[in-house]
Amino acid sequence: MTKKFDEKKAIAILNEILEAELAGVVRYIHYSLMVYGYNRIPIVSWLREQADESMKHAQEAGELITHFGGHPSLGIGHLLESHKHDVGDILRESLKHELETLDLYKKLLTLSEGASVMVEEYARTMISQEEMHVGEVDKMLRKPGELKAIKR
Repeated sequence: MTKKFDEKKAIAILNEILEAELAGVVRYIHYSLMVYGYNRIPIVSWLREQADESMKHAQEAGELITHFGGHPSLGIGHLLESHKHDVGDILRESLKHELETLDLYKKLLTLSEGASVMVEEYARTMISQEEMHVGEVDKMLRKPGELKAIKR
């Protein structure tokens, strides 16, 4: 038996996702402006790619919100400004943000499983992308030769 899909709860979670992804845009652009040193160019490029990806994710969440007749939030998620701009600090802050956003997609998956194939597939796709991104950041934080992933 298929469970009933709760569109109202889905819209609420999607608005949280929208706000988190918009915060990601601001965060990654800010980080890209604060990187200095020899490796600046590839790091800045990577951070700006992450900002573009966050914008795309925000747009996708907004489209689903309006699909269900909801109103996309004009809010923005929590922005942490630690005033630490070492690349390692930036990556650790990024990892924390990505894990929080990943949890929101998992929350959406739990709500949609067995109730909405479209939302379930969307959530699974986003979880996969976010897990890949978390893995990338994790690898960037490891020291050369370090094979063990950081604890999450």
